[in-house]
Amino acid sequence: MGGMTLPDAQWRHRAGLAQLVEVLADVRFVGGSVRDTLLGIPVSDLDVATPLAPERVVELLKGAGIRAVPTGIGHGTITAVLESGPVEVTTLRRDVSTDGRRATVAFTDDWREDAARRDFTINALYADPATGAIFDYFGGLADLEARHVRFIGDPLQRIAEDHLRILRFFRFLARFGDVADPAGLAACTARSRDLMALSRERIADELLKLLIARDAVRVVELMIAHGIFAPVLPEIVSAARFTHLAARETAADVAPDAIRRLAALIPADPVVAEQVAARLKLSNAQRRRLAAAAVAPQGTPHALAYRAGAEAALDQLLLSDRPLADALAVRDWQPPRFPLGGGAIVARGIKAGPEVARLMKQVEQAWIAEGFPDADRVSALADEAVAQALGSPSSAQASSRSSARE
Repeated sequence: MGGMTLPDAQWRHRAGLAQLVEVLADVRFVGGSVRDTLLGIPVSDLDVATPLAPERVVELLKGAGIRAVPTGIGHGTITAVLESGPVEVTTLRRDVSTDGRRATVAFTDDWREDAARRDFTINALYADPATGAIFDYFGGLADLEARHVRFIGDPLQRIAEDHLRILRFFRFLARFGDVADPAGLAACTARSRDLMALSRERIADELLKLLIARDAVRVVELMIAHGIFAPVLPEIVSAARFTHLAARETAADVAPDAIRRLAALIPADPVVAEQVAARLKLSNAQRRRLAAAAVAPQGTPHALAYRAGAEAALDQLLLSDRPLADALAVRDWQPPRFPLGGGAIVARGIKAGPEVARLMKQVEQAWIAEGFPDADRVSALADEAVAQALGSPSSAQASSRSSARE
């Protein structure tokens, strides 16, 4: 990992960042941006910490013409809106009291106290914007190098402060870790029932991020072995389908998807999928997708994609044991539109009404069965269907010829 300085990275040259640092003066980069830069991966969110009080931060930013949004001013967080995007500016904090769901904080000017209230050593690294010097109060650099996910301080106490840290432990393990700290793993296992006290939205948010992390397969197996899911998602009892899916996603060059992966962890039953989606308070679109993924794929890949939609077809095929070629067949395929309107049936001499809908359906089924041929073929299929319905080929053709003349 080299010396104790932050490597240069694109985000450090973001428009407006130099001015922000200059205006606040006493400020350090903290958390994910430092961790990810040391690992050489792209940085998405940018957080800075400062001993300045939140009101003072707002005052300085406004004075410099930088837009300041008091996103979490009670917790000491101000969002500075730069031309290159938002930066969270948070006053140094220490916990006064916690109940496992939210913390009451007091502001401090002690950097070490601020580091001590963070969750894992690899998330408590600070860097000086000017020199790049890294401040590491709890051995985070060594843990990052060893890919060791370790709580700061007593794991049981850290989990008692915020129960979500149980899931975060496993998510960070799946993203960055090779080694699960034994004390941390034991604490998460012992306190897994504490997850029941959390809002389902927070659980879902953490879980869906975890499922698409780099090493999700190994970590999900570890979680099942330690009974972590049991209190909140007792449906998850095996990682076999999950492992199967992850391998097929890789082989088909399809990006991992959290909802599809969740579908692989629960029984293949739309009723169970609906129950899990409701419990996790997933969005309507996510709920529909989870339920659709629980159905076994029927028919040819393109017929399936046409009927169920391309997304559901890909989910079902990847989750199934069908040849990978089937999934590849729908991966980049857009289902065509049926090139026939009801008017075309009426024009061929069928009176408007339920018979038109029935014939439309019949022609559409034939079109799907033939692999979506062009409009000329659809026209011929319509002629055949109408002729059959009218009982005599000549009357059908006569009516279609007269309609063509009109």
